Amino acid sequence: IITKVAFILLVVINTCWAGGCAKNLTASQPKRADANSVETVLKQLSRKTAGLKSYQCRLEYRFSQPLLESQTLRKGVLYYQRCGGKSMLRINFQTLKQDDEPERRYIVHYIFDGVWLTHVDYQIKELKRYQQAEPNEPADAFDLARENFPIIGFSKTEELKKQFEIKLVEQKPSVIPAHPVIPAHPVIPAKAGIQNFIHLHLKVKPDSIYKDDYASIDFWIDKKLHLPAKIAAVSTEEDIYEIKLLDARVNEGINEKVFEIKIPEGFTVEKSPLKKKVK
Repeated sequence: IITKVAFILLVVINTCWAGGCAKNLTASQPKRADANSVETVLKQLSRKTAGLKSYQCRLEYRFSQPLLESQTLRKGVLYYQRCGGKSMLRINFQTLKQDDEPERRYIVHYIFDGVWLTHVDYQIKELKRYQQAEPNEPADAFDLARENFPIIGFSKTEELKKQFEIKLVEQKPSVIPAHPVIPAHPVIPAKAGIQNFIHLHLKVKPDSIYKDDYASIDFWIDKKLHLPAKIAAVSTEEDIYEIKLLDARVNEGINEKVFEIKIPEGFTVEKSPLKKKVK
C-alpha cells in the first residue's frame, strides 16, 4: 500500500512539467485570442516547463476532514530532478501540526528513484520500500502517479473531456477565494495576491471512472513563474488534500546524493517486491 500523499505530490510535479500538458488540454478548448483563456495559459505553461530539469521548494501539505472538524499540516522540502530519461523525487517532511495543537518536529521522508518508492518514518524507526518497476526498466514518476490519480494532459483529449468538466475560474481581486467545504480556509496565501494566480478547475463527471474517489481537482498557477503554486483535490467524502509549493528554485541543479537512502541505525526494514502480472 502506498500513501495517497505520495501520489498527489507526484501529480503536482508531473502534471505541470510535461510539454504535452498544454498541447492536449488546449485541443479540448475553443481557440481564443484572449490572453486569459485556457489555451493561452497552457501554452505559456508548456513553454516554461519544456526546459525544466530540476526543481526544489518548500512544501506545505494540509489534509482536512471537514466532517470531523479535523486537519493536519505537514511542512518540509521537496526535491525533483529529471536526468537521462529518469526522474527522481524526494520529499522530506520536518514538522507536523494537528488541529489546534502546537507545531512539533515530526520527520517523515518519501523517496522515489524510478524503481523503489521508499517511506521512512523516524518516529517509529521504520523504513518501508515498495518496488514499482524492474531495475532495468525504471518507471517515470508520472507513470507511477497516473495509475492512482487523474492527471491533466496525459490522457487523450477525448478521455479528459469524458471524465471532467474543465474551466478557467475567474479571479476577483477583491475576494480571497475559499473552498466551499471550508469557507474560512483560503486556498492561497492572502499576502501573495489573488490576482497573481491562474485558477483551473476540474470537476469530475457523474459517470467518470474517478467518481468514487474524487469530486474535483483545482490547480493554481503562478502568473509570473508560469509554474504550479498549489493543488487541491477534494474526495467524495469531502476530505481535502492541499499542497503549496513555496520559494521555488528552478534548474539550479541538485546533487544526486540528495536522493540517496541511508538506513538509520536501529530502524526496521520492510520490502515489498514488484507483483508479477498474471498473463
